[in-house]
Amino acid sequence: MSVDTAVSALSATPSGTARRRVARGGAFLAVAAVFVAFLAASAVPSPLYSVYQGQWHFSAWVLTVVFALYVAGLLGSLLVVGALSDHVGRRPVLAASIALEAVALVLFLTAGNVYVLAAARILQGVATGAASTTLSAALVDLEPSHARGRAGVVTSVAPLAGLALGALGSGVLVEFGPAPTRLVYAVLLGVMAVAALVTAVLPETSPRRPGAVASLRPRAALPAHLRADIVPVVPVMIAGWALAGLFLSLGPSVAAQLLGLHSRLSGGIVVTLLTGTGALAVAVLRSRSAASLLAPSSALLGVGVLAALVGTMADLVGLAAAGTVVAGVGVGASALATIGTFARIAAPHERSAVFASANIINYLGNSVPAVLGGIAVTALGLRTATEIYALAIVLVVLAALLLHFHQLRTRRRAA
Repeated sequence: MSVDTAVSALSATPSGTARRRVARGGAFLAVAAVFVAFLAASAVPSPLYSVYQGQWHFSAWVLTVVFALYVAGLLGSLLVVGALSDHVGRRPVLAASIALEAVALVLFLTAGNVYVLAAARILQGVATGAASTTLSAALVDLEPSHARGRAGVVTSVAPLAGLALGALGSGVLVEFGPAPTRLVYAVLLGVMAVAALVTAVLPETSPRRPGAVASLRPRAALPAHLRADIVPVVPVMIAGWALAGLFLSLGPSVAAQLLGLHSRLSGGIVVTLLTGTGALAVAVLRSRSAASLLAPSSALLGVGVLAALVGTMADLVGLAAAGTVVAGVGVGASALATIGTFARIAAPHERSAVFASANIINYLGNSVPAVLGGIAVTALGLRTATEIYALAIVLVVLAALLLHFHQLRTRRRAA
């Protein structure tokens, strides 16, 4: 099963009537743009963390906790309101998400201490989680009949592309614009105002139906008969998301303190090299089967992280950048491998709970290692903590490869 087919099967909707009523072309592009905007907003604080740290004098572990609070809000939102738009409609949930995002941006804009920053990140996580599920469903609703699978591709590419665009745009504005901790959020408020206008004119593609309250009950499960296929995938999920967590929380600090790249733009470029390359990898490799991507993605992750680590420790910026690009390809390919695997093995009635479990694994892998990394930075220093973090990711990748090859040998013996 190709990843395009898997994601399309995962998110397919029986609402043929709704599809006939919508104007697919412009609405589909508008929804995709709003999707990218939400994820871009989530990455904007990354190049600014070191600025906040310098102004408010908090430690590295506090910085990573602020990052993890966003993930906590996002995960909670995904689990609780993930299916709400199926019952109350896409537009109401999206409008509420935009309003909550605007509140978070106002808090960012006026923040004078780390507590307000933390509150803003929690609200931003909740808004992004609610918007992501709603926008993904709307893309499927609006998918052109002559381009089946396009919604799956956009849903896979938009998060990484948004993270890359947000980090790079933030770096540019912080480096060259006035009021480095204010301007970027003012710009984003304008973007959200446009998103609100877009939402107001979008056709509603999901009619109201009962069960809204019941849909708020979190559902997560890993059925026993699927675990043999899921366990080999888990290490690469954790490795890819842990690497993204490192770059989004501590990446700019590593660039400044270990590589001597003190420009705020450099912090944005560091994140963009990883996430932007991952988005390109998703776009290029989207037709490959999940099984064919699992081992190569693990190898690319490991090799890329090692190269980036050697470049960082030896003060070789070019090698560190090249390693980041290779690791970015691994991140994108591993995302496709895991999405495709979960979609292939889960029956339609299991998918909601199984993918909720996948989200839990992904976001715990994204946040918990980042917080531990922040604690290690405070206790051991940035250089030592970065070395330990990178080597831990490599060990997890090796575990992923060993489990994958063990699974292949077991299947051959059974055959």
